[in-house]
Amino acid sequence: MSRDRQVAEGTLLWEPSEEVVAGSRTTAFMRWLRERGVEAGSYDELWRWSVTEVDAFWDALWSYFEVVGERGDGPVRDGGPTPVDGLRWFPGATLNYAANALRHAARDPDRPAVVFRSEAGGHRVLTGRELCMQVAEVRAGLAELGVGKGDRVAAYLPSIPEALICFLATASLGAIWSSCSPDFGSSSVIDRFAQIEPKVLVAVDGYAYNGKRFDRREIVREIEAALPTLAATVLVPYLDPAATPGGLRVGMHYGDLPKRDHDTLEFEDVPFDHPLWVVYSSGTTGLPKPIVHGHGGVVLEHLKATTFHQDLGPGDVFFWYTTTGWMMWNYLIGGLLVGSTIVLYDGAPMDLWKLAADSGVTYMGVGAPYITACAKDGQQPGKEYDLSAVRGIGSTGSPLPPEGFAWVYEAVGKDLLLGSLSGGTDLCTGFVGPSPLLPLYAGVLQCRSLGAKVEAYGDDGKPVIDEVGELVISEPMPSMPVLFWNDPDGARYRESYFEMFPGVWRHGDWIKVRPDGGCVIYGRSDSTLNRGGVRMGTSDFYRVVEAFPEIADSLVIDTGRLGQEGRLILYVQPAEGAELSEELIGRLRRELRSALSPRHVPDEIHEVPGIPRTLSGKKLEVPVRKILQGTPVDQAANRDSLANPEVLRHFTPSS
Repeated sequence: MSRDRQVAEGTLLWEPSEEVVAGSRTTAFMRWLRERGVEAGSYDELWRWSVTEVDAFWDALWSYFEVVGERGDGPVRDGGPTPVDGLRWFPGATLNYAANALRHAARDPDRPAVVFRSEAGGHRVLTGRELCMQVAEVRAGLAELGVGKGDRVAAYLPSIPEALICFLATASLGAIWSSCSPDFGSSSVIDRFAQIEPKVLVAVDGYAYNGKRFDRREIVREIEAALPTLAATVLVPYLDPAATPGGLRVGMHYGDLPKRDHDTLEFEDVPFDHPLWVVYSSGTTGLPKPIVHGHGGVVLEHLKATTFHQDLGPGDVFFWYTTTGWMMWNYLIGGLLVGSTIVLYDGAPMDLWKLAADSGVTYMGVGAPYITACAKDGQQPGKEYDLSAVRGIGSTGSPLPPEGFAWVYEAVGKDLLLGSLSGGTDLCTGFVGPSPLLPLYAGVLQCRSLGAKVEAYGDDGKPVIDEVGELVISEPMPSMPVLFWNDPDGARYRESYFEMFPGVWRHGDWIKVRPDGGCVIYGRSDSTLNRGGVRMGTSDFYRVVEAFPEIADSLVIDTGRLGQEGRLILYVQPAEGAELSEELIGRLRRELRSALSPRHVPDEIHEVPGIPRTLSGKKLEVPVRKILQGTPVDQAANRDSLANPEVLRHFTPSS
């Protein structure tokens, strides 16, 4: 594909053959439903049944997938109508995520369960037997440290087998997992973990990325010092095999975890909505939101999503390029639920196509910017490597432009399904995405996911078709958060999703639902920053930038739009007597890199005489973003509602 080639949105790129349709796992599910009196002869009919007969759909999934646990005789839903109004799913059921994730490994102990590769050439394979044994060992060690149901285990780990093992061991105890990638600076990690008061921290001594080595032992010491509830900090010697936990207050070596009898795996049965993990999604004010998902909601959602939308099952090899700080890592390990081998990779995305070829990957997922970059570079991975095993390509993190869709079919392979999907940390899944039953058009996500009543709402709060509107989910889903940590009355939860359209989940994306059910995502409708698929709130920036005595105020804007990651622009208002010197710019960049991550270093830093604010004192992030994307100032912001409308002229694209 030439770099300047334009591909029209809606261009037909792929259609499923009769063989693909007949052999898909969605078709098998429809046959199963038909035997039980539910007629759904097409994807559209199946989707409509799943979002109108909500209880029947989710109840059917429990039976169809033979979920490990006790269904009980209670209803599918009780209370509500939304999670913040007391809605509970399967109130009489008990289960454990780890029991469901490891059942295939236990049944087929000699099959590879996990393949690990690193940029530095590291390569490990864990069979089902080895994975189960190591989970049992770490489970015993955590239990000896006093970890039990409801306790939190925090991880500062890259995507390595130890991260997976520790997570499954934590879940098996009914304890609660939370992780950050080691490229996060100490303040970002502390802002997250301090909220949940973990009992154990598991951390690496360092990591390698893009040919460079990063020692994180001092960062780990800073994190530990800020978490007084820790009973132990378990150091995983990854960068340096000889690294020791010296200098840590309650440090111990990963290999010295207390051992008990670990011949058999044990699992603590917990209620359906018992907390499984805490993930973080930042808004524009305050600390990152600690979002809690439940065991049962994640099990059902990830079984459904990986089976019917990625068409995964036993025999597949599933890979997604992600860090442990992104919800796609949680989604990737969901491949274990359906018996797929999962591939963990730690390092820079130097050549993920070679990794896929070498690992026998059948489904490969990446961020949309990676596909776009490969296309711009003129790469032809389908010719360079044997990718014949790959039958699906996943893309997420940001909207993929039509040219990116076309490049996949021209340069990677014609007989695979490009699964562009959109979702979020908030539900830990994709709710608009692929289906092997439907044709694929450039720039268009094929369908709304089963059980996800996704609609585009106009300003009047009513659904619109073939028009851009606010993405909403108008029926609840089990993987919606069971709660926010430290939000006892649900006020922050309600404000985050249910305030704009009472009783209806408003996600914060622009979407167009086509008459055929396909969807086009146009990026964020709010001001949350999205860099390389990692979402971070502007408040994280402000806490760092405005700690500088030379800075009086600041505003950070991500100019990304459909198919373009955009530029990250930081505006600063110097304090009286200060100026934005090159020396200050250098210190700002270094501190943002250290405190947040390399992804979040601004592309541009500009001095302005003031930051536009509303009369109530809120920064004008969304209006300024619109101005930078070309919206006239008078259309982007109501000057009468501003405390200082005169400063807006400093935020035009030409400024």
